Amino acid sequence: MTRNDTEETAVPAADGRPAGRWSVLFERAREPGDGPRPTPEAAAGRGPRRPRGVAPEANRANALHPGAWWVWALGLGTAASRTTNPLLLALLIGTAGYVVAARRTAAPWARSYGAFVKLAMAVLGIRLAFAVFLGSPIPGTHLVVTLPEVPLPDWAQGVRIGGRVTAEGLVFALYDGLKLATLLICVGAANALANPARLLKSLPGALYETGVAVVVALTFAPNLIADAQRLRAARRLRGRPDRGLRGLLHVGLPVLEGALERSVALAAAMDARGYGRTARVPSGVRRTTAVLTLSGLLGVCAGTYGLLTAEGGTYGLPVLAAGLAAALGGLWLGGRRTARTRYRPDEWGVRAWLVAGSGVAVAALMTAAASYDPTALRPGVVPLVAPALPLWPAAAVLLGLLPAFVAPIPKEAP
Repeated sequence: MTRNDTEETAVPAADGRPAGRWSVLFERAREPGDGPRPTPEAAAGRGPRRPRGVAPEANRANALHPGAWWVWALGLGTAASRTTNPLLLALLIGTAGYVVAARRTAAPWARSYGAFVKLAMAVLGIRLAFAVFLGSPIPGTHLVVTLPEVPLPDWAQGVRIGGRVTAEGLVFALYDGLKLATLLICVGAANALANPARLLKSLPGALYETGVAVVVALTFAPNLIADAQRLRAARRLRGRPDRGLRGLLHVGLPVLEGALERSVALAAAMDARGYGRTARVPSGVRRTTAVLTLSGLLGVCAGTYGLLTAEGGTYGLPVLAAGLAAALGGLWLGGRRTARTRYRPDEWGVRAWLVAGSGVAVAALMTAAASYDPTALRPGVVPLVAPALPLWPAAAVLLGLLPAFVAPIPKEAP
């Protein structure tokens, strides 16, 4: 007598219980005192995901303000601009990566962090390639290789292609490129953690139109990548090629069509919500707004230049503060031209202050360390020595890990 092909067999499940029709008998045979049935996570040796640190699970009520993430990331970027020490830059990269891994969601914009890391690595490689083929202004005695040099005319004095490649020039290019790569990774961390739509709600009314354009530009690339991945997966399931020129044509056209449909739908939604319509304000208010905004921007530029130069250290900070005050006043007055309301605006709570404060503290402490001991933060390459890790600046960088413990934990992990 042959067995029926549809008969269920007693195949053990992942948690050790027999599957099929025997699982019913197994459940009936359990005694009341046996305790609850183990969950699949416990049977596989994995406990349920528990909150880390003192942070609660994220919801609409306690969601972190997106501006706090940008302040934190810009603080790390400011700290990176103050040093060329590769150990401190690597510590900044590790800090940003740990916070992103602990607090990013599964949203499309959260996937942009990997693209920024790849872009940073490409920038570092290009900087090293320029140092190899176009030379370096740093003199060196440790010769690595001598490339064939291309003769150039007399008007190209100071420029060469090929020639001697020294270890000092390569190390200088590595330090310089690593600083720029760290800045890109910090910006990528802000893009992966901050919700661009919620950030748009927090902008002042004068920057609403500009903010909408920036948010649309920021969300275009992640949506395009998500559409391409979805279409490639669908073609693979149907047994069709998804690589090469043929696969690119069959995937690229639907992706562009979907982007065009989203653009038309977005334009219709923006027009229905009164995008671009302005309220009537007196002419004196408009002139005052223009004067305050222009003078504020000039003050910010002059103050920033003064802070970056040694001669303008006395007047840089007051001019920068006056410029920021004038620019904020102009933005406040300019917001009266935009008649719009905010539905359930995000609150800047205690956790947002802690996240933003950690980034500001890292930037402030690194700036103070750069003025107190510039040699430790900017190691020289002539003579060629190994960089040392300064303890106090390294401890200041570790303050940037605070968001990984105080920011609310997202419900959906990537």
